[in-house]
Amino acid sequence: MSSDITRLTLTGVAAAIRRQKLSSVEVTRACIAEAERVQPRINCFIALEADEALKAAKRADLALRRGAKLGALHGVPLAHKDMYYRAGMISSGGSKILRDYRPSVTATVVERLYGAGAVWLGRLNMAEFAANPTGHNEHWGHCRNPWHPDHITGGSSSGSGAALAARTCFGSLGSDTGGSVRGPAAFCGVTGLKPTYGRVSRFGILPRAWSLDCVGPLARTAADCARLLRVIAGEDARDATSAAEPVPDYERDLKRAIKGLRIGVPTAYFYDGATEEVKAAMRASLHVFRSLGARVIEVAPPDVQRLLALGTLINQSEASAIHSRWMQTRPQDYSAVFRGRIEAGFFVPATRYLEAVMLRSRLLDEFVQAVFTKVDLLHTPVTPAPAPTIAATDAKTAGDVLRLLGAITRNMRPLSYLGIPAASVPAGFSKGGLPLSMQLAGRPFSEALILHAAHAYQSVTDWHTRVPAI
Repeated sequence: MSSDITRLTLTGVAAAIRRQKLSSVEVTRACIAEAERVQPRINCFIALEADEALKAAKRADLALRRGAKLGALHGVPLAHKDMYYRAGMISSGGSKILRDYRPSVTATVVERLYGAGAVWLGRLNMAEFAANPTGHNEHWGHCRNPWHPDHITGGSSSGSGAALAARTCFGSLGSDTGGSVRGPAAFCGVTGLKPTYGRVSRFGILPRAWSLDCVGPLARTAADCARLLRVIAGEDARDATSAAEPVPDYERDLKRAIKGLRIGVPTAYFYDGATEEVKAAMRASLHVFRSLGARVIEVAPPDVQRLLALGTLINQSEASAIHSRWMQTRPQDYSAVFRGRIEAGFFVPATRYLEAVMLRSRLLDEFVQAVFTKVDLLHTPVTPAPAPTIAATDAKTAGDVLRLLGAITRNMRPLSYLGIPAASVPAGFSKGGLPLSMQLAGRPFSEALILHAAHAYQSVTDWHTRVPAI
């Protein structure tokens, strides 16, 4: 019975709770049972907070019986990457340094989830300080892919991708600085969205690189992500970088036809190094869009390699600034690989960092002009290949991590530099049974259009419904 419940979508289980077909306690118990079952194999949780989750579920059921006003996530169990602060509660950032850290503030997005009635199920595994594209973690143990536990989940939101694929929760918040929502979503076969920079408040969240960090949802479907984004998006006075843009009802127009939508296929960069299986999956997904009435158009993006290089400069510089004090006082408490990456940032000249920051708006305008005046969405592979094994990606040096960044995140990091929204959408499986995913990107604040296209695709395909036999 528990597996029947946990295979529902977020929107489906929210409706079942609201209609009293299921109780929040039933649903939460089912999630806890699945989490306890799979945790020894995939290590997706840092802390499963079962007792507190059941107390919250009981309060949700009582509120429903009393006729209280219900939020969009009432009674729904969610679990999040361990970097979202709750006042007085531990938030480790996947690190040794913050293993027992108890912040004094609660993140805005957490407050908004609570306000919508969500149940907090636990803290999910992640790469140390959100800084590894594979999901390796020497301090808390590596997170493993539910489809094949010898393979990586992707990082840094490793636990988010794995926990969702294993059906232990109905949604999760990750963070995406250079692909950390989209990569785990792609490798684990779930849906993930990196919103526009500033679309979601970052107050009360462990920083990775201020100019690039984005909070984004991972869930089973585009419709689930639409609901989560509607709850967490919007301006926040406590985050000066949050955008004043109105927040649309992302679910409202999901079922509209996409006839006439222009889907762009890049003529350069994004398919470099892609495997034949990935290329075949992309062709098949484009065929689906054509069958739904969309137009597929080739488009030539500007110099993407330059965007990649400039984004790397910002990431290195800002990460080094964030960690400079601990690098002086507690260097031994970092993993050797992470310490090596931080040290590299201290050698980036200030002039190069400032150039990367100042060029950003101009290069965004150029990209929008070259791509999004000709098409509505850009369609690419998320990653050039399926998830590699943990052993094959066991980095020994900072140079190894740079090689892995190139192999795994090359299609995601340029879009992060530009700050534009992009989603990872399941689009097939490799012969070895590993998920393959497409990336849909759009102009700033086009999340509604991206989710609309992803939902249309998921309405006629079933890749996102498949469950690993773990």
